[in-house]
Amino acid sequence: MSVNNNTITSYKQLEERSKITNLLLRWFLYFILILFAFYFIFPLYVMIVTSFKTMEEIRQGTLLTWPSQLNFESWAVAWGGRGYGAGDTFLRPYFWNSIKMVVPAVIFSTFIGAMTGYVLTKWRFKGDRWIFLFLLFGCFIPFQAILLPMARTLGVLGISNSILGLVVVHSIYGIPFTTLFFRNYYVSIPNELIKAARIDGAGFFKIFFKILLPISAPIIVVTVIWQFTQIWNDFLFGATFSFGKAAPIQVALNNMVLSSTSVKEYNVDMASSIIAGFPTLIVYVLAGKYFIRGLTSGAVKG
Repeated sequence: MSVNNNTITSYKQLEERSKITNLLLRWFLYFILILFAFYFIFPLYVMIVTSFKTMEEIRQGTLLTWPSQLNFESWAVAWGGRGYGAGDTFLRPYFWNSIKMVVPAVIFSTFIGAMTGYVLTKWRFKGDRWIFLFLLFGCFIPFQAILLPMARTLGVLGISNSILGLVVVHSIYGIPFTTLFFRNYYVSIPNELIKAARIDGAGFFKIFFKILLPISAPIIVVTVIWQFTQIWNDFLFGATFSFGKAAPIQVALNNMVLSSTSVKEYNVDMASSIIAGFPTLIVYVLAGKYFIRGLTSGAVKG
């Protein structure tokens, strides 16, 4: 009887120790997560606080102090300029350039990627694996490797230094990534579903638009977020294939920060950076949870 009591006591002690260990590990994990969150949020806090300060406050105070009075003039200058004509760099026209570039490029590359992934998984043909490998190779080609060929192509087509040229560049460069996403997602869809639709008389486009596309919402969200972020934040293509009034917002931001008259206006620079990064921040805040869900939705073959 005493042996059983000793065994029960030892089990309880082990259980208590396990609870204490799990609690300590959990608090340690929380501490690490809070530390990393602070590490990433701190620069954003500095940018926001500095953007609402006047230059006098920036010179006299520290970066961490909250402004004594909110100053929106720096935001107005970053968005609309000072209105003195030549040399007045501001973001408003270039912001709309990026919108006109991003929206069609995302739509086109997403649609082509969905169609290509559909063909490579549900309409197999001889050599389809080689085609997919070549497309996959496009995901690893560095930006710099395609600058000269793409510049020559845009010149021949007559669309260099234009929004249309940037749409073509980003669409072509994004197709390997969108194809990879949709191909991996469509592999998890049973082939019997496609065979049944073909027996019922559905053709190539009807199967795609009526069956596959309606159930592709998770991977469409992933692709749109990925492409939107990559295209909006791109600087190299914008600086290489456009200049002047056709430039996207990242190029304009670079020119605005680097060009200064007599005094460096850090509040205007911070406000400009926030405006340039605001769309991607909104996309991730509103649809970030769907990004991981969409990536993992096709991971297990059903």
